[in-house]
Amino acid sequence: MSLFQARFDEAVWQIIANIPLGQVMAYGEIARAAGFPRHSRMVSKAMSRSTKKLPWHRVIRSDGSLAFPLKSEEYETQKARLMSEGVLMLNGKVSAAKTEPDDLDALIWGPES
Repeated sequence: MSLFQARFDEAVWQIIANIPLGQVMAYGEIARAAGFPRHSRMVSKAMSRSTKKLPWHRVIRSDGSLAFPLKSEEYETQKARLMSEGVLMLNGKVSAAKTEPDDLDALIWGPES
């Protein structure tokens, strides 16, 4: 694993691990928050390499849709997890998504002490 990939993965995992309950972030938002704004397509690869338990279901496409094929088992699992957290879905997309947390610094660096 290259140094770049290791740094990227760790940054992405930290962002995803801190997405608040009931909120979602798009792949591009995660890449940007991690400090790699042009690497949104690499976010899913970083997620697949994680050995940590991440709230993967809170990661969506920029158009509000889920990344899995409609009606697939993975799609239904992600949809059910999001809905159990109070996230609304309409026509296969997250409805009125609050996709970026109020305090991006807190998401990246943790809450102030």
